[in-house]
Amino acid sequence: MSTERTIWQLGFQISPIILTGGLAKFIPGGMLPIVALTQTGNFALGLLQGNVNLNLDSFFAQFRPLPGTSLVNNQIGKYPFANQAVAANAIIAQPLNVSLLMACPANSQGGYISKLMTMSALKVALDAHNSAGGTYTIATPSYIYTGCILTNLRDVSQGNGKQVQTEWQWDFEKPLVAQADAAQALNGLMGKIGGGLPFSGLPTWSGIESAIGSVASGIGSLASGLVGAVAGVAPTPTSTVAVTP
Repeated sequence: MSTERTIWQLGFQISPIILTGGLAKFIPGGMLPIVALTQTGNFALGLLQGNVNLNLDSFFAQFRPLPGTSLVNNQIGKYPFANQAVAANAIIAQPLNVSLLMACPANSQGGYISKLMTMSALKVALDAHNSAGGTYTIATPSYIYTGCILTNLRDVSQGNGKQVQTEWQWDFEKPLVAQADAAQALNGLMGKIGGGLPFSGLPTWSGIESAIGSVASGIGSLASGLVGAVAGVAPTPTSTVAVTP
């Protein structure tokens, strides 16, 4: 087997799913390949039996991308915009979907017992990873999807063979806004608020100090105006002349 084929098989067929954050946050690099979860039971049984099989074709799970995976997903804006020129070219980006098929017949070390152990451990690990807010990186031959969320993992076996539950479909969704994007937007907004925002096309900047100064100046001007108005409408006192009898 050539080195290129081995790398391709490892990256796209044996372990195309990588857990990031969540369960993998304590691992150096913050990434956990799915092969570390799917091959643990077989590897342990192989060590106990003194026969560790490192043939990639005999690994517990083999993955392949399913048709229907989206690379670009846009929706045309149909609600009113500022003008017709903008509305005619407006598109709204939608989340991307990617699905993988995992084939895992009981043909490795330990047979059905090893398969039960591996699938049970895989479910526990995925539940813990999802509960901790972990995401997934999906490697396909055409594109690498990052920051994905696992939405479904279900049995899609055809039932043509003697074994059951041999094929499982993984459904992922890449959201429009990831945690890193939200943090970047928040940091940019807080930086602008702290530094002040330009307004009215003037070379001055708004901020807490300038806002307080503007309010105080406005109150002072209003008070001066009120004093002047009151003085203008108040009757002027006349002098009295004493008359002597």
